[in-house]
Amino acid sequence: MTRAFVVGHPIAHSRSPLIHGHWLAEHGISGTYERIDVAPEGFSDFVRGLPAAGFAGGNVTIPHKEAAFRLADALTPRAEKIGAVNTLVVGPDGRIRGDNTDAPGFIAHLDQSLGADWPEAAGGTALILGAGGAARAIVVGLAERGVSRILIANRTRGRAEALVALEPTRARSVAWADLPRLLPESGLLVNTTSLGMAGQPALDLDLGALPKRAAVADIVYVPLETPLLAAARARGLAAVDGLGMLLHQAVPGFEAWFGRRPQVTEALRARIVADLAPR
Repeated sequence: MTRAFVVGHPIAHSRSPLIHGHWLAEHGISGTYERIDVAPEGFSDFVRGLPAAGFAGGNVTIPHKEAAFRLADALTPRAEKIGAVNTLVVGPDGRIRGDNTDAPGFIAHLDQSLGADWPEAAGGTALILGAGGAARAIVVGLAERGVSRILIANRTRGRAEALVALEPTRARSVAWADLPRLLPESGLLVNTTSLGMAGQPALDLDLGALPKRAAVADIVYVPLETPLLAAARARGLAAVDGLGMLLHQAVPGFEAWFGRRPQVTEALRARIVADLAPR
């Protein structure tokens, strides 16, 4: 029986077992996908013990993504560039490969939600709000997808500058105060901050200056419709919620561990949405 996991601290909130459990049942695969809570001080021993424990690999979430990057025996070029690992694969020789599937997960969700021609519809310019770990993955993903101009706004300008170094020919940092001036030339707006998340203040940004063809994406998925996405829909703009990134980033890991490439379907999405509903 193939075993995989998601590891974090805390981990009880993770929806990954629901996602992978759905696919295991759908494909009739005899396997398990387990939640494992490991404190930071025990994470190195946990990773080193994966081959002996019989795991094929697993997902890594907060606060372990950067530690997983340091501990992996080998890294994909994407993970090396992003500097964080969210997917571990144990090879037949016991060597552990680290990957970052957040970047292709975000792009796959845009492709599914907006259509394959969204980079052209966006006019080649994406505006990213925030400069944390998710923003790093998204900048790399957008560049891989061919977006020619990536603007990064963060209240601390230095953090945005650090992301520019990931794609220096395509990305540049911009001042948060300049957002109203930059919106008219942005075909894709992406919020990677926690603003709008349950328990956090809303993102205070007037979307009136965005072009009519623009799309707005938010990586927050609790709530599923953030105030930012509600404002985008009210303006008639395409709105892309954060749940799809979570679903699509899981696809490469499942394929690597269980040998079947799953699909992100409406049935899977409905199952996770139901789990997110307040009880």
